[in-house]
Amino acid sequence: MGEITLIRHGQTEWSANRQHTSYTDLDLTAEGERQARALGAVLAGRRFARVLSSPRTRAQRTALLAGLTVDDTDPDLAEWEYGEYEGRTSADIHTERPGWDIWADGCPGGESPEEIGLRVDRVLDRVAPLLDAGDVALIGHGHSLRVLAARWIGLPATGGGLLRLDTATVGVLGHEHGRRVIRRWNQPAPPTPEVAASTARH
Repeated sequence: MGEITLIRHGQTEWSANRQHTSYTDLDLTAEGERQARALGAVLAGRRFARVLSSPRTRAQRTALLAGLTVDDTDPDLAEWEYGEYEGRTSADIHTERPGWDIWADGCPGGESPEEIGLRVDRVLDRVAPLLDAGDVALIGHGHSLRVLAARWIGLPATGGGLLRLDTATVGVLGHEHGRRVIRRWNQPAPPTPEVAASTARH
């Protein structure tokens, strides 16, 4: 039985500023491109029977720079639909709606936790049969991949709130003793020699 490798896209201008980004089709920043290339070291040596990506540019660009060939895009891998909160930060939203929590409340004009849970369930239903042929890679977004991982291990969509996922990181979903498990989570790429040297100087 194959594994599912989850890859969150690299940094964008909005992710760097903590702005909610679903349908807005931003490209990667220069840092995001560096992150995506560095992911190639994490994925080196892995063969995937199928590579599926969100249709958003930031996800497909990350796949390309990480050395992956996308077989198909899947609209169900798109980010949580933020509706009226698109482009806004949580801090900004809290000024008018104190106590708002996306994991409990969803987004007005967008998706509820239950709705995105059903959406990622469709992804898992399509991917599960592919695991008989080997590993599958899914390139997507922070919130939607967190929900997908929660649903994989049998938690409600709200369980994704317990699974932090940074930009340009990798998670692996698999099995242990017949149970669905998270085998690896929020793994960043190793620093490039240039970044390591810069860090050492400071």
